[in-house]
Amino acid sequence: MNYEVPKKKITLPGLRKLIQLYRYIKPYRFEYGLGLLFLLGSSSASLVFPKLLGQLVDLGNQGKLALEINKIALILIAVLVGQSVFSYFRIFLFVRVAERTLADLRQSTFNHLIRLPMKFFQHRRVGELNSRISADITLLQDALTSTLAEFLRQLIIIIGGVTLMMITSFKLTLFMLSIVPVIMILVVFFGRYIRKLSKQAQSQVADSNTIVEETLQGIQSVKAFTNEFFEMSRYRIKTLEIAATGIRNGKLRGAFSSSTILGLFGAMVAVIWKGSTLLATGELATGELFSFVIYSMFIGGTIGGMADVFARVQKFIGATEDLLEIFNEAVEPVDDQSSILPEHLLHGSIEFDDLSFSYPSRLEMQVLNHISVTILPDTLVALVGPSGAGKSTLVSLLLRLYDPTLGRILFDGRESYSIPLSSLRSQMAIVPQDIFLFGGTIRENIAYGKPGASEDMIIEASQKANAWEFISKFPEGLETLVGERGTQLSGGQRQRIAIARAVLKDPRILILDEATSSLDSESERLVQDALEKLMKGRTSIVIAHRLSTIRQADHILVLDNGRVVEQGTHLQLLKVSGGIYRNLSDLQFAG
Repeated sequence: MNYEVPKKKITLPGLRKLIQLYRYIKPYRFEYGLGLLFLLGSSSASLVFPKLLGQLVDLGNQGKLALEINKIALILIAVLVGQSVFSYFRIFLFVRVAERTLADLRQSTFNHLIRLPMKFFQHRRVGELNSRISADITLLQDALTSTLAEFLRQLIIIIGGVTLMMITSFKLTLFMLSIVPVIMILVVFFGRYIRKLSKQAQSQVADSNTIVEETLQGIQSVKAFTNEFFEMSRYRIKTLEIAATGIRNGKLRGAFSSSTILGLFGAMVAVIWKGSTLLATGELATGELFSFVIYSMFIGGTIGGMADVFARVQKFIGATEDLLEIFNEAVEPVDDQSSILPEHLLHGSIEFDDLSFSYPSRLEMQVLNHISVTILPDTLVALVGPSGAGKSTLVSLLLRLYDPTLGRILFDGRESYSIPLSSLRSQMAIVPQDIFLFGGTIRENIAYGKPGASEDMIIEASQKANAWEFISKFPEGLETLVGERGTQLSGGQRQRIAIARAVLKDPRILILDEATSSLDSESERLVQDALEKLMKGRTSIVIAHRLSTIRQADHILVLDNGRVVEQGTHLQLLKVSGGIYRNLSDLQFAG
């Protein structure tokens, strides 16, 4: 997905936000200030250059001695060398500051994003957030460094150039300034439409890339439904649209180029014509006219570039507002810790006290209603009920991915808020039904449960999870790449990798979201055996879809419409005539 940064009007609040982000340059202010000095030097050299050329022409025209001409020529060479040195250090220092600022901005944004609560991600698309770290920050980096530098350079050239032109010939300067607005209107008019078509082409290219991405990701479905030619047609239509937009853009660029040439050279002809009349009356020297023409070219080109700088500042303000929206969001109080304080250690007791919850995006819909349940340490508790009953939501509240709307959760008699969030989550592990594996190696995915774990610990965890059996058969062993989201492994293998990850974490509270529901019989047996080993000696909460896996549970909670409607052991619930659990059991075990 391509996210296009909206262009905002330049307002006082927008400029304040621009200034606010300059704090990222503060650590590099010495280098940045030095770069600005070199910028001033290179810009000043640009202004001196036409003046010296004019003097050189005058000396030749007046038949002066070669010594005087050579002296000006040497000064010109010195100015050129100085300008090239200043330009080199200006670019080097600004790029150096820009890259460091870019890295700091990206790190700061990513660090902030990853600490935001789950409710934030409910309203954001991954493509949009990814764009914040890539496209938006690149725009900010450009504005924080080169855009400001370019603006200052252009300002120096325009003000300095006009001042020197006024000193040279006041009459000719007024004549030239009367022509410049016409050229500016031409540049702004064409530039606006060219940018509009360029954005349209960029959007169309993004759409075509989306078609390619979606088609290749779902290539199995494309082939299964024999939709190859449908996808070809979709892509053909989009690429033809891109071509048509490009052709329109080309026509406009051609008209812009020819109009600019006509305007600039026409202005130059007008200035030379007017200068020649002043030359004839003795009001202007030949060298001064020469310098004046070069200054006119400098200023004309610079004024044309101002429109581009203005557009970049507009984009920057739009990106700033979008980025600051993220920074204005409150982060979760997570911390980097290597050990848990003794007073924050969990013993496995959990109590839901009059718990109610609604998702922030659907406040009118009550997902959990006044749940009051106590879970004893080292017991296996199963959550059963129809889809949408609130089972997964209860687990999310347990992990404090969300906070209750009403009521509270207590661990060992202490409110969940009294235990640091990182300490709480670090003592829990979840093995979901839909396993997510990172696209690295098996070793990296297992070690994610305990970063820095030794190879012996990883192997031991994989053995307990019944995973070492297939890992050891791979030629690369633990270094085997699992592919994106673990696609190179079977469902049973992915489940056992996830179980090994949980084993390595050695949690006090284990949460299982029916980890065997989509497996074949052999994989289910291996996974179930690994889960039984993992559940020993810890509080385990299982979201159950197949009742055969929870017959031995110490306690079963039956949820319906966000309420606990039945609870007890397997045998106790079977005796409830007309109960939800008994009906589910009859349906699953019929025959």
